[in-house]
Amino acid sequence: MNQLEKVEHTLSPIYDTSSKILILGTMPSPKSREAGFYYSHPQNRFWKIMAALFNEELPITNQQKEEMMKKHHIALWDVLKSCEIKGADDNSITSVEVNAIDLLLKETSIQKIYTTGLKATTLYKKHCFKDTGIASIYLPSTSPANCRNYNLEKLIEEYRCILKDL
Repeated sequence: MNQLEKVEHTLSPIYDTSSKILILGTMPSPKSREAGFYYSHPQNRFWKIMAALFNEELPITNQQKEEMMKKHHIALWDVLKSCEIKGADDNSITSVEVNAIDLLLKETSIQKIYTTGLKATTLYKKHCFKDTGIASIYLPSTSPANCRNYNLEKLIEEYRCILKDL
């Protein structure tokens, strides 16, 4: 995976009309696309963080993950509809097309948008903010590539801010 590959977003957004916050990544990783669900790389810490925040069992199946998000009024999606990328390296992303986040907002009660990682935050500000009118709030990436900067406990503490918006 040393060269850029054109990737289309294949996952539907997770939400319902009672969703209050939206968490946006950049683009599903190869492992997530393979599993058919968000944050599915075995070393990604997103689901451990969510389980800790809500004091619940770690969701294992895609259905359990979706149910946890809807129960807590959290919508999941990604900034990008398509891009060119090397593997799962956000820093390699070029030729972007963004998802219609503004249309999702019209179907929900979302008032706050969180972006996971610097690339998602940058892309959202550059391409999406003008259409949504909602500034995004940066959260550190839960990717295994971010382990050196953030251990699990530190990530849980950083993500705790979403609880005030639910």
